[in-house]
Amino acid sequence: MGVVRAMGVGMTPAYLRGASRPFRSALPVLRAHLNQRLPDKRLQGLVRSLFRPSYGGNRNYTLVYTLGMLMVSADDDMRPYSLMEHSPESLEPDEVCRGRLHRSGENGYGRKSFDILTAFRDVLGKRVSEVPDNYERGELVVDTAMDLETNATMGLKRDNSLMLQRGPLQEDAVVKMAQTFRSGTGDIDAIDFIEMFLDNEQQVDPAELNDFYVLENFRPVVTKKNWRMDCGVAGYDNTFGLPPFFPTQLRCEDYIYRLWVQQDGIAAAHVDAAQNHCKSNYMRNPPAAEILNEEVSNLLKRKIRSSLSRLDDLGIAFDYEGEVTAQDAQEVLQKIQHLHARALTAAQTAARPERADALKLFAANLHKAFYGFEPDFFQHNLLRIVDEAVHVIKGSIELWPTLIEICYFQKGRKGLPQMRVNNRRHARRPVDAALPAQTAWSLDRSA
Repeated sequence: MGVVRAMGVGMTPAYLRGASRPFRSALPVLRAHLNQRLPDKRLQGLVRSLFRPSYGGNRNYTLVYTLGMLMVSADDDMRPYSLMEHSPESLEPDEVCRGRLHRSGENGYGRKSFDILTAFRDVLGKRVSEVPDNYERGELVVDTAMDLETNATMGLKRDNSLMLQRGPLQEDAVVKMAQTFRSGTGDIDAIDFIEMFLDNEQQVDPAELNDFYVLENFRPVVTKKNWRMDCGVAGYDNTFGLPPFFPTQLRCEDYIYRLWVQQDGIAAAHVDAAQNHCKSNYMRNPPAAEILNEEVSNLLKRKIRSSLSRLDDLGIAFDYEGEVTAQDAQEVLQKIQHLHARALTAAQTAARPERADALKLFAANLHKAFYGFEPDFFQHNLLRIVDEAVHVIKGSIELWPTLIEICYFQKGRKGLPQMRVNNRRHARRPVDAALPAQTAWSLDRSA
Protein backbone atom coordinates (compact mmCIF):
# COMPACT_ATOMS: atom_id res chain seq x y z
CA MET A 1 0.00 0.00 0.00
CA GLY A 2 1.41 3.36 -1.00
CA VAL A 3 4.86 4.46 -2.09
CA VAL A 4 7.60 3.53 0.36
CA ARG A 5 11.00 5.21 0.22
CA ALA A 6 13.79 6.00 2.67
CA MET A 7 13.63 9.27 4.62
CA GLY A 8 16.83 9.30 6.60
CA VAL A 9 18.07 6.60 8.92
CA GLY A 10 15.28 4.50 10.38
CA MET A 11 12.36 6.39 8.79
CA THR A 12 10.04 4.78 6.27
CA PRO A 13 7.21 7.01 5.06
CA ALA A 14 4.06 5.53 3.54
CA TYR A 15 1.87 8.01 1.72
CA LEU A 16 -1.81 7.09 1.99
CA ARG A 17 -3.97 9.33 -0.16
CA GLY A 18 -7.41 9.70 1.41
CA ALA A 19 -9.25 11.16 -1.58
CA SER A 20 -7.05 9.74 -4.32
CA ARG A 21 -7.80 6.92 -6.72
CA PRO A 22 -5.01 4.61 -5.42
CA PHE A 23 -6.38 4.85 -1.89
CA ARG A 24 -9.95 4.16 -3.01
CA SER A 25 -8.66 1.20 -5.03
CA ALA A 26 -6.72 -0.25 -2.09
CA LEU A 27 -9.53 0.06 0.44
CA PRO A 28 -11.62 -2.81 -1.01
CA VAL A 29 -8.53 -5.03 -0.91
CA LEU A 30 -8.11 -4.53 2.83
CA ARG A 31 -11.83 -4.80 3.52
CA ALA A 32 -12.08 -8.03 1.51
CA HIS A 33 -9.11 -9.46 3.39
CA LEU A 34 -10.75 -8.70 6.75
CA ASN A 35 -14.22 -9.81 5.69
CA GLN A 36 -12.91 -13.24 4.68
CA ARG A 37 -11.68 -13.80 8.22
CA LEU A 38 -14.77 -12.63 10.11
CA PRO A 39 -17.11 -15.29 11.47
CA ASP A 40 -20.29 -13.36 10.62
CA LYS A 41 -21.05 -11.61 7.31
CA ARG A 42 -23.27 -9.15 9.15
CA LEU A 43 -20.10 -7.55 10.53
CA GLN A 44 -18.98 -6.47 7.07
CA GLY A 45 -21.01 -3.27 7.30
CA LEU A 46 -18.97 -2.23 10.34
CA VAL A 47 -15.74 -2.95 8.48
CA ARG A 48 -16.93 -0.76 5.63
CA SER A 49 -17.75 2.05 8.09
CA LEU A 50 -14.42 1.80 9.86
CA PHE A 51 -12.38 1.98 6.65
CA ARG A 52 -14.38 4.30 4.42
CA PRO A 53 -12.49 7.24 2.79
CA SER A 54 -12.92 9.94 5.43
CA TYR A 55 -11.12 11.82 8.20
CA GLY A 56 -11.41 8.91 10.62
CA GLY A 57 -11.46 6.11 8.04
CA ASN A 58 -8.13 7.22 6.57
CA ARG A 59 -6.55 7.09 10.01
CA ASN A 60 -8.09 3.72 10.88
CA TYR A 61 -6.66 2.40 7.62
CA THR A 62 -3.24 3.73 8.59
CA LEU A 63 -3.48 2.38 12.14
CA VAL A 64 -3.67 -1.24 10.93
CA TYR A 65 -0.82 -0.79 8.42
CA THR A 66 1.51 0.80 11.00
CA LEU A 67 0.93 -1.71 13.79
CA GLY A 68 4.10 -2.07 15.82
CA MET A 69 5.42 1.37 14.80
CA LEU A 70 5.10 5.06 15.54
CA MET A 71 2.87 7.02 13.19
CA VAL A 72 2.52 10.68 12.21
CA SER A 73 -0.50 11.82 10.18
CA ALA A 74 -1.28 15.11 8.45
CA ASP A 75 -4.42 16.50 6.80
CA ASP A 76 -4.37 17.79 3.24
CA ASP A 77 -5.08 21.35 4.40
CA MET A 78 -2.07 21.54 6.72
CA ARG A 79 1.08 23.34 5.60
CA PRO A 80 4.68 22.67 6.75
CA TYR A 81 5.10 26.09 8.38
CA SER A 82 3.38 28.22 11.00
CA LEU A 83 2.30 31.87 11.12
CA MET A 84 4.27 33.49 13.96
CA GLU A 85 4.37 37.08 15.15
CA HIS A 86 7.69 38.84 14.59
CA SER A 87 7.96 40.23 18.13
CA PRO A 88 6.56 37.63 20.51
CA GLU A 89 6.05 38.47 24.17
CA SER A 90 7.01 36.09 26.97
CA LEU A 91 4.38 33.63 28.16
CA GLU A 92 2.95 33.72 31.67
CA PRO A 93 4.18 31.05 34.14
CA ASP A 94 1.38 28.54 33.38
CA GLU A 95 0.72 29.69 29.82
CA VAL A 96 1.89 27.28 27.11
CA CYS A 97 0.54 29.07 24.03
CA ARG A 98 -0.93 32.42 23.00
CA GLY A 99 -2.36 33.57 19.69
CA ARG A 100 -4.74 36.03 18.11
CA LEU A 101 -6.72 36.70 14.95
CA HIS A 102 -5.23 39.07 12.36
CA ARG A 103 -7.09 40.65 9.48
CA SER A 104 -5.96 39.58 6.04
CA GLY A 105 -3.25 41.93 4.81
CA GLU A 106 -2.04 43.01 8.22
CA ASN A 107 1.68 43.04 8.93
CA GLY A 108 3.58 41.88 11.98
CA TYR A 109 3.86 38.17 11.34
CA GLY A 110 5.53 35.71 8.99
CA ARG A 111 6.14 32.04 8.25
CA LYS A 112 8.34 29.83 10.40
CA SER A 113 9.15 26.15 9.79
CA PHE A 114 9.87 23.40 12.33
CA ASP A 115 11.40 19.92 12.31
CA ILE A 116 8.15 17.98 12.69
CA LEU A 117 9.46 14.42 12.74
CA THR A 118 12.22 15.15 15.24
CA ALA A 119 9.70 16.87 17.51
CA PHE A 120 7.49 13.77 17.52
CA ARG A 121 10.39 11.36 17.95
CA ASP A 122 11.44 13.30 21.06
CA VAL A 123 8.32 12.14 22.93
CA LEU A 124 6.32 9.37 21.22
CA GLY A 125 6.58 6.01 22.95
CA LYS A 126 8.72 7.47 25.75
CA ARG A 127 8.02 7.65 29.46
CA VAL A 128 7.34 11.05 30.96
CA SER A 129 10.65 10.80 32.83
CA GLU A 130 12.42 10.52 29.43
CA VAL A 131 10.73 13.56 27.84
CA PRO A 132 13.13 16.51 27.23
CA ASP A 133 13.57 18.92 30.13
CA ASN A 134 12.18 21.90 28.21
CA TYR A 135 8.68 20.34 28.33
CA GLU A 136 6.26 21.72 30.90
CA ARG A 137 4.36 19.09 32.89
CA GLY A 138 0.84 19.02 34.30
CA GLU A 139 -2.59 17.39 34.33
CA LEU A 140 -4.21 19.08 31.33
CA VAL A 141 -4.29 22.15 29.09
CA VAL A 142 -7.27 24.54 29.13
CA ASP A 143 -8.15 26.70 26.12
CA THR A 144 -9.57 30.04 27.26
CA ALA A 145 -11.84 30.13 24.19
CA MET A 146 -13.20 26.56 24.30
CA ASP A 147 -15.37 24.35 26.46
CA LEU A 148 -13.05 21.89 28.17
CA GLU A 149 -14.71 18.50 27.59
CA THR A 150 -16.29 19.04 24.15
CA ASN A 151 -13.73 21.53 22.79
CA ALA A 152 -16.70 23.48 21.42
CA THR A 153 -16.40 27.23 21.05
CA MET A 154 -17.65 29.51 23.83
CA GLY A 155 -18.13 32.35 21.37
CA LEU A 156 -15.76 34.00 18.94
CA LYS A 157 -12.69 35.44 20.66
CA ARG A 158 -10.00 37.30 18.76
CA ASP A 159 -7.27 36.09 21.11
CA ASN A 160 -6.82 33.08 23.35
CA SER A 161 -4.31 31.27 25.52
CA LEU A 162 -3.67 27.66 26.43
CA MET A 163 -3.20 27.43 30.17
CA LEU A 164 -1.52 24.51 31.92
CA GLN A 165 -3.41 23.12 34.88
CA ARG A 166 -0.96 21.58 37.30
CA GLY A 167 -1.77 18.14 38.66
CA PRO A 168 -0.61 14.54 38.98
CA LEU A 169 1.39 13.04 36.11
CA GLN A 170 3.01 9.62 36.46
CA GLU A 171 6.71 9.57 35.64
CA ASP A 172 6.36 6.09 34.11
CA ALA A 173 3.35 7.04 31.94
CA VAL A 174 4.02 6.54 28.22
CA VAL A 175 3.33 9.30 25.69
CA LYS A 176 0.91 7.55 23.30
CA MET A 177 -0.23 10.57 21.29
CA ALA A 178 1.09 14.02 20.51
CA GLN A 179 0.22 17.00 18.34
CA THR A 180 1.69 20.22 17.04
CA PHE A 181 0.39 23.69 17.77
CA ARG A 182 -1.35 25.29 14.80
CA SER A 183 -1.99 28.64 13.18
CA GLY A 184 -4.15 29.66 10.21
CA THR A 185 -7.74 29.03 11.23
CA GLY A 186 -6.96 27.71 14.68
CA ASP A 187 -9.13 25.09 16.33
CA ILE A 188 -12.50 26.80 15.85
CA ASP A 189 -16.01 25.73 14.86
CA ALA A 190 -18.13 26.50 11.81
CA ILE A 191 -20.23 28.84 13.91
CA ASP A 192 -17.09 30.92 14.61
CA PHE A 193 -16.64 31.50 10.87
CA ILE A 194 -20.19 32.82 10.79
CA GLU A 195 -19.40 35.07 13.74
CA MET A 196 -16.49 36.49 11.76
CA PHE A 197 -18.82 36.91 8.78
CA LEU A 198 -21.34 38.85 10.88
CA ASP A 199 -18.56 40.95 12.38
CA ASN A 200 -17.03 41.98 9.04
CA GLU A 201 -19.29 44.45 7.17
CA GLN A 202 -17.18 44.11 4.03
CA GLN A 203 -17.46 40.33 3.76
CA VAL A 204 -19.93 38.92 1.24
CA ASP A 205 -19.17 35.18 1.20
CA PRO A 206 -19.62 33.44 4.61
CA ALA A 207 -17.16 30.73 3.50
CA GLU A 208 -14.45 33.28 2.72
CA LEU A 209 -11.59 33.50 5.21
CA ASN A 210 -10.50 37.07 6.00
CA ASP A 211 -8.99 36.47 9.44
CA PHE A 212 -5.92 34.38 10.20
CA TYR A 213 -4.96 32.93 13.55
CA VAL A 214 -1.33 33.81 14.30
CA LEU A 215 0.71 32.30 17.10
CA GLU A 216 2.49 34.76 19.36
CA ASN A 217 4.48 32.22 21.35
CA PHE A 218 4.30 28.62 22.56
CA ARG A 219 6.27 26.00 24.46
CA PRO A 220 5.99 22.19 24.57
CA VAL A 221 4.07 20.42 27.30
CA VAL A 222 3.25 16.86 28.37
CA THR A 223 -0.01 16.19 30.23
CA LYS A 224 -2.05 13.38 31.73
CA LYS A 225 -5.21 14.36 29.80
CA ASN A 226 -5.72 16.03 26.44
CA TRP A 227 -9.18 17.48 25.85
CA ARG A 228 -7.72 19.47 22.92
CA MET A 229 -6.82 16.49 20.73
CA ASP A 230 -6.30 18.00 17.27
CA CYS A 231 -5.43 15.57 14.49
CA GLY A 232 -4.37 18.14 11.88
CA VAL A 233 -0.76 17.04 12.43
CA ALA A 234 -0.56 14.37 15.11
CA GLY A 235 1.64 11.48 16.16
CA TYR A 236 0.76 8.15 17.78
CA ASP A 237 2.63 5.33 19.50
CA ASN A 238 1.04 2.40 17.65
CA THR A 239 3.46 -0.20 19.04
CA PHE A 240 0.72 -2.37 20.58
CA GLY A 241 -2.32 -1.03 18.74
CA LEU A 242 -4.60 1.95 19.37
CA PRO A 243 -8.37 2.58 19.49
CA PRO A 244 -10.25 3.24 16.24
CA PHE A 245 -11.44 6.69 15.29
CA PHE A 246 -15.22 6.86 15.55
CA PRO A 247 -16.71 5.74 12.20
CA THR A 248 -19.19 8.57 11.74
CA GLN A 249 -19.83 11.55 9.48
CA LEU A 250 -20.26 13.71 12.58
CA ARG A 251 -17.39 15.96 13.64
CA CYS A 252 -16.36 13.84 16.62
CA GLU A 253 -14.28 11.08 15.05
CA ASP A 254 -11.22 11.78 17.22
CA TYR A 255 -13.19 12.26 20.46
CA ILE A 256 -12.42 8.69 21.52
CA TYR A 257 -8.78 9.66 22.04
CA ARG A 258 -9.69 12.50 24.40
CA LEU A 259 -11.40 9.92 26.61
CA TRP A 260 -9.00 7.00 26.07
CA VAL A 261 -5.89 8.92 27.12
CA GLN A 262 -7.28 9.42 30.65
CA GLN A 263 -6.45 5.87 31.79
CA ASP A 264 -3.45 5.16 33.99
CA GLY A 265 -0.07 4.76 32.36
CA ILE A 266 -0.79 6.99 29.34
CA ALA A 267 0.15 10.61 28.64
CA ALA A 268 -0.20 13.12 25.78
CA ALA A 269 2.00 15.94 24.50
CA HIS A 270 1.97 19.19 22.57
CA VAL A 271 5.35 19.07 20.83
CA ASP A 272 7.84 21.85 20.14
CA ALA A 273 6.57 22.52 16.61
CA ALA A 274 3.67 24.22 14.85
CA GLN A 275 1.93 24.01 11.46
CA ASN A 276 -0.50 26.14 9.51
CA HIS A 277 -4.09 25.14 8.75
CA CYS A 278 -5.49 26.55 5.51
CA LYS A 279 -9.25 26.12 5.55
CA SER A 280 -10.35 24.50 2.32
CA ASN A 281 -13.95 24.65 1.15
CA TYR A 282 -13.38 21.76 -1.23
CA MET A 283 -15.95 19.02 -0.61
CA ARG A 284 -17.30 20.91 2.42
CA ASN A 285 -21.00 21.27 3.10
CA PRO A 286 -22.62 24.74 3.24
CA PRO A 287 -22.05 26.59 6.55
CA ALA A 288 -25.56 25.84 7.83
CA ALA A 289 -25.06 22.10 7.36
CA GLU A 290 -21.65 22.28 9.04
CA ILE A 291 -23.21 24.02 12.04
CA LEU A 292 -25.86 21.29 12.33
CA ASN A 293 -23.15 18.64 12.19
CA GLU A 294 -21.17 20.29 14.98
CA GLU A 295 -24.20 20.84 17.21
CA VAL A 296 -25.16 17.17 16.93
CA SER A 297 -21.53 16.21 17.56
CA ASN A 298 -21.34 18.32 20.71
CA LEU A 299 -24.51 16.70 22.03
CA LEU A 300 -23.08 13.23 21.34
CA LYS A 301 -19.77 14.12 23.01
CA ARG A 302 -21.54 15.20 26.20
CA LYS A 303 -23.67 12.06 26.29
CA ILE A 304 -20.72 9.72 25.74
CA ARG A 305 -18.57 11.54 28.28
CA SER A 306 -21.24 11.40 30.99
CA SER A 307 -21.87 7.67 30.49
CA LEU A 308 -18.27 6.47 30.10
CA SER A 309 -17.96 3.08 31.80
CA ARG A 310 -14.63 1.54 30.72
CA LEU A 311 -11.22 2.35 29.26
CA ASP A 312 -8.93 -0.37 27.93
CA ASP A 313 -5.97 -0.91 25.61
CA LEU A 314 -7.89 -0.76 22.33
CA GLY A 315 -11.05 1.16 23.08
CA ILE A 316 -13.64 2.52 25.45
CA ALA A 317 -17.17 1.63 26.55
CA PHE A 318 -20.11 3.88 27.37
CA ASP A 319 -23.71 3.29 28.43
CA TYR A 320 -25.42 5.92 26.29
CA GLU A 321 -27.87 4.29 23.86
CA GLY A 322 -28.84 7.28 21.71
CA GLU A 323 -31.75 8.83 23.61
CA VAL A 324 -32.54 12.47 22.85
CA THR A 325 -34.90 14.38 25.11
CA ALA A 326 -37.07 17.36 24.25
CA GLN A 327 -34.79 19.49 26.42
CA ASP A 328 -31.72 18.36 24.45
CA ALA A 329 -33.36 19.45 21.21
CA GLN A 330 -34.67 22.71 22.66
CA GLU A 331 -31.25 23.78 23.93
CA VAL A 332 -29.80 23.39 20.45
CA LEU A 333 -32.71 25.19 18.77
CA GLN A 334 -32.57 28.17 21.12
CA LYS A 335 -28.91 28.72 20.34
CA ILE A 336 -29.41 28.46 16.58
CA GLN A 337 -32.58 30.56 16.50
CA HIS A 338 -30.61 33.35 18.15
CA LEU A 339 -27.97 33.09 15.41
CA HIS A 340 -30.71 33.05 12.76
CA ALA A 341 -32.23 36.26 14.15
CA ARG A 342 -28.82 37.97 14.19
CA ALA A 343 -28.25 37.07 10.54
CA LEU A 344 -31.62 38.56 9.51
CA THR A 345 -30.94 41.72 11.52
CA ALA A 346 -27.53 42.08 9.89
CA ALA A 347 -29.15 41.68 6.46
CA GLN A 348 -31.46 44.61 7.17
CA THR A 349 -28.57 46.91 8.06
CA ALA A 350 -26.09 45.70 5.39
CA ALA A 351 -24.70 48.52 3.27
CA ARG A 352 -24.19 46.34 0.19
CA PRO A 353 -26.96 44.38 -1.55
CA GLU A 354 -24.60 41.45 -2.12
CA ARG A 355 -23.95 41.11 1.60
CA ALA A 356 -27.65 41.42 2.42
CA ASP A 357 -28.45 38.64 -0.06
CA ALA A 358 -25.71 36.41 1.38
CA LEU A 359 -27.00 36.92 4.91
CA LYS A 360 -30.57 36.14 3.89
CA LEU A 361 -29.44 33.02 2.06
CA PHE A 362 -27.50 31.83 5.09
CA ALA A 363 -30.52 32.45 7.33
CA ALA A 364 -32.74 30.48 4.94
CA ASN A 365 -30.28 27.60 4.81
CA LEU A 366 -30.01 27.60 8.60
CA HIS A 367 -33.81 27.47 8.90
CA LYS A 368 -33.90 24.54 6.49
CA ALA A 369 -30.96 22.64 8.02
CA PHE A 370 -32.59 22.72 11.45
CA TYR A 371 -35.94 21.46 10.14
CA GLY A 372 -37.76 24.77 10.21
CA PHE A 373 -37.07 25.17 13.96
CA GLU A 374 -40.10 22.94 14.61
CA PRO A 375 -39.32 21.35 18.03
CA ASP A 376 -40.96 17.92 17.56
CA PHE A 377 -39.72 17.48 14.00
CA PHE A 378 -36.21 18.54 14.97
CA GLN A 379 -36.15 16.22 17.99
CA HIS A 380 -37.32 13.30 15.85
CA ASN A 381 -34.54 13.82 13.29
CA LEU A 382 -31.95 14.52 15.96
CA LEU A 383 -32.86 11.21 17.60
CA ARG A 384 -32.58 9.40 14.28
CA ILE A 385 -29.10 10.82 13.54
CA VAL A 386 -27.71 10.20 17.03
CA ASP A 387 -29.20 6.72 17.39
CA GLU A 388 -27.66 5.59 14.09
CA ALA A 389 -24.27 7.05 14.99
CA VAL A 390 -24.22 5.42 18.45
CA HIS A 391 -25.19 2.03 17.00
CA VAL A 392 -22.30 2.07 14.50
CA ILE A 393 -19.77 3.46 16.98
CA LYS A 394 -20.52 0.85 19.64
CA GLY A 395 -20.45 -2.02 17.17
CA SER A 396 -17.18 -0.85 15.65
CA ILE A 397 -15.45 -0.48 19.03
CA GLU A 398 -16.47 -4.02 19.93
CA LEU A 399 -15.20 -5.38 16.60
CA TRP A 400 -11.92 -3.46 16.56
CA PRO A 401 -9.83 -5.81 18.81
CA THR A 402 -10.71 -8.72 16.50
CA LEU A 403 -9.56 -6.72 13.46
CA ILE A 404 -6.32 -5.77 15.20
CA GLU A 405 -5.69 -9.43 16.02
CA ILE A 406 -6.25 -10.41 12.38
CA CYS A 407 -3.91 -7.68 11.14
CA TYR A 408 -1.17 -8.51 13.66
CA PHE A 409 -1.25 -12.15 12.59
CA GLN A 410 -1.18 -11.28 8.88
CA LYS A 411 1.64 -8.76 9.27
CA GLY A 412 3.72 -11.43 11.02
CA ARG A 413 3.13 -13.92 8.19
CA LYS A 414 3.46 -12.10 4.89
CA GLY A 415 2.15 -8.59 5.46
CA LEU A 416 -1.15 -6.89 4.76
CA PRO A 417 -2.39 -6.41 1.15
CA GLN A 418 -0.40 -3.75 -0.71
CA MET A 419 -0.67 -1.89 -4.00
CA ARG A 420 1.96 0.05 -5.93
CA VAL A 421 0.85 3.65 -6.37
CA ASN A 422 2.05 5.23 -9.62
CA ASN A 423 1.73 8.89 -8.68
CA ARG A 424 2.64 11.45 -11.31
CA ARG A 425 6.03 13.00 -10.70
CA HIS A 426 6.48 16.76 -10.85
CA ALA A 427 9.77 18.45 -11.62
CA ARG A 428 9.36 20.91 -8.78
CA ARG A 429 6.90 21.23 -5.94
CA PRO A 430 5.97 24.64 -4.46
CA VAL A 431 7.17 25.23 -0.92
CA ASP A 432 3.64 25.75 0.40
CA ALA A 433 2.10 22.86 -1.54
CA ALA A 434 -0.40 20.76 0.37
CA LEU A 435 0.61 17.51 1.97
CA PRO A 436 -1.25 14.39 0.80
CA ALA A 437 -4.80 14.06 2.12
CA GLN A 438 -3.61 11.45 4.60
CA THR A 439 0.13 11.27 5.07
CA ALA A 440 1.57 8.81 7.55
CA TRP A 441 5.18 8.34 8.48
CA SER A 442 6.25 5.25 10.36
CA LEU A 443 9.18 5.96 12.64
CA ASP A 444 11.52 3.14 13.61
CA ARG A 445 12.64 3.84 17.17
CA SER A 446 15.58 1.46 16.85
CA ALA A 447 17.39 4.05 14.73
